Amino acid sequence: MPESVPGAGYVLASLFVMFAVTVGLRAAPFAALAFLRDSALVKFLGTTMPAGVMLILVMYTLRDTGATTWLPALIGLGATVAVHLWRRNPALSTVAGTASYVVAAALWG
Repeated sequence: MPESVPGAGYVLASLFVMFAVTVGLRAAPFAALAFLRDSALVKFLGTTMPAGVMLILVMYTLRDTGATTWLPALIGLGATVAVHLWRRNPALSTVAGTASYVVAAALWG
């Protein structure tokens, strides 16, 4: 092998370091949550963040809606809200909203 190719020991050590850092970074939030479980801030964020995240996603999705795409977007948004209020199932409302948007975009887009 050429001299520029690292040896097997170097590659294995690099892989072990990458593994350790990845596992540590994945475990860190759970370890921190054990200390913050009784925090009022964490409880507040747990109740308010889902709605805030959904609002940001809706705003991001609708920001580039143009004159020709507003009707399918409005139909998809309406279907998502209606199904969610009816069944309270995020997965079902997401699928129903996406399907209604795709159908509306095919018909009017």
